[in-house]
Amino acid sequence: MDSAMVVELAREALWMTMLISAPLLAVGLAIGLLVGIFQAATSINEQTLSFIPKVLAVGLTMAIAGGWMINTLVDYTKNVFTRIPHLFT
Repeated sequence: MDSAMVVELAREALWMTMLISAPLLAVGLAIGLLVGIFQAATSINEQTLSFIPKVLAVGLTMAIAGGWMINTLVDYTKNVFTRIPHLFT
């Protein structure tokens, strides 16, 4: 296994991490921004007001996109496992 192969595996792992986490992070960011704007406009400084909508939105996103996330991760894992014999030759 040479350094180019290690860099390629690390790059793929980081890309897969970003791809899997992007929907959850995007929804959390959008809901947090909307709640922050609402709090600034109404001068409500309650901390739980920003937490509850984010948890609900991320949970709903996980329920909707969870199957895709699992399938993508399983495909990536199968790909890595099938490449293991070729890594050490």
